Amino acid sequence: MTRDAVEAEVHRPENWPLGRLLGAASRAVERAWADALEARGLTHAGLIVLHLLENGVSSQADLARIAQVEAQTMSRTVDRLEREGLVTRTPDPRDRRRHVLAVTPAGRDAFAGVSGLEDEVFPEVDDRDALRRALIQIVAESLPGGR
Repeated sequence: MTRDAVEAEVHRPENWPLGRLLGAASRAVERAWADALEARGLTHAGLIVLHLLENGVSSQADLARIAQVEAQTMSRTVDRLEREGLVTRTPDPRDRRRHVLAVTPAGRDAFAGVSGLEDEVFPEVDDRDALRRALIQIVAESLPGGR
């Protein structure tokens, strides 16, 4: 086999180690996802906040803990969403040191606007359910305390 043929063989994804495949796939999907969200006026971090708020989380500290980011990082994300009119932050009447966050109607519209985005952005795979199960397993094992 010629040197060029060997190089061509090495560069074929089916010959890559699993870690390289997962990393390359992750970067490709993340770029496409970020571009699609940006086109809709959102960021990945903002989408996570809207998702958590829609599911009943209302404190910034809880958002940071659940999203596994630093409080300062969450504060910047919430500041941006608030400036854009997607969330509100009001003092908690029971604890003045705390703020209660809520999604605005514009935030609900933005969140609804990304419904189905996965189908537009992610490439087709033979068994999406199996891929999802495998990714959940990988992520769950990497969380503090494992499964």
